[in-house]
Amino acid sequence: MSDSFILRDRQWREQNERVTLSNIATFSSNSLGRETEEEPDIFRTAFEKDRDRIIHSKAFRRLKHKTQVFINPDGDHFITRMSHTLQVTQIGRSISKTLGLNPDLTEAICLGHDVGHSPFGHTGEDVLNELLDQGWSHSENSVKVLSNIENLNLTKETINGIERHPWKYEEPPFTSEGLVCRFSDRIAYLSHDVEDAIRANVLKESDIPKHIVDTLGPPGKIWIDSLISGVYKGSDSNNIAMDSEILEIMNDLRDFMFKNVYLRQETMEQRSDAKKIVEELVLYFKNNPNELPKAYMQNQSELENSVDYVAGMTDRFAISTYESIR
Repeated sequence: MSDSFILRDRQWREQNERVTLSNIATFSSNSLGRETEEEPDIFRTAFEKDRDRIIHSKAFRRLKHKTQVFINPDGDHFITRMSHTLQVTQIGRSISKTLGLNPDLTEAICLGHDVGHSPFGHTGEDVLNELLDQGWSHSENSVKVLSNIENLNLTKETINGIERHPWKYEEPPFTSEGLVCRFSDRIAYLSHDVEDAIRANVLKESDIPKHIVDTLGPPGKIWIDSLISGVYKGSDSNNIAMDSEILEIMNDLRDFMFKNVYLRQETMEQRSDAKKIVEELVLYFKNNPNELPKAYMQNQSELENSVDYVAGMTDRFAISTYESIR
């Protein structure tokens, strides 16, 4: 072994963060810790451990068979929750490394941000939200899956970033890396959902408003570059933000997609079928709690246990289970 060879263990990595990251980055050595205290790893930082635990979780593996927009699509190239998550993670790491933030924490948050999503995309989420008096949120369910059902004992920074990544929460994530996940998620889904809609012949490129294309360029990788550049332009040493002009364009694009893709008539018909499947599955397992896997027999109401189980299903498993109980 060469005399110049150095093991980059946890302490070396933590010190390297101090040298290379910006003043608004989250240092792993300053982590607020975990719900249950653990001995530090010899080589990995706290946030690297979070990342690895999420990647190896069962909930993460199920993302490959969960819908993004088009329910149970026939084509091989439509986006799934898994491919969406990987794109969000890549975008998040790119932004974090350029801005001097902690790429490991960003990666952990991005990898875990959608593991609690229900089958059939936001249709499933809407149904579960109606069934529970306290409401239901995919991000809060992601925390529940990772903290209770699989009990990965993640750091508080990762948990907060996952829970608060949706824009609906007025209180944002408390780390800069959590804010990066917020932007990365929206950048990813708006970019690839447009491509899926064009692939599915729901949209033509000429349908996209001219001012959006004039600012962002043609749909695809150039859009992603333009939107990421908006974060670079809008951020400073005190805050992570997006350039106001690009943010306005991104919001216009989101409005366009809701009107022309997410809430179009054909989508509403698919949503009706998916809604029925989710509702009947929840009712069935509420009335037959003995058929729930052990991990979902939590100390809560039978309805909540049923919702937890159905929420974890992939699209195809939900469909096959529905057909088996009819």
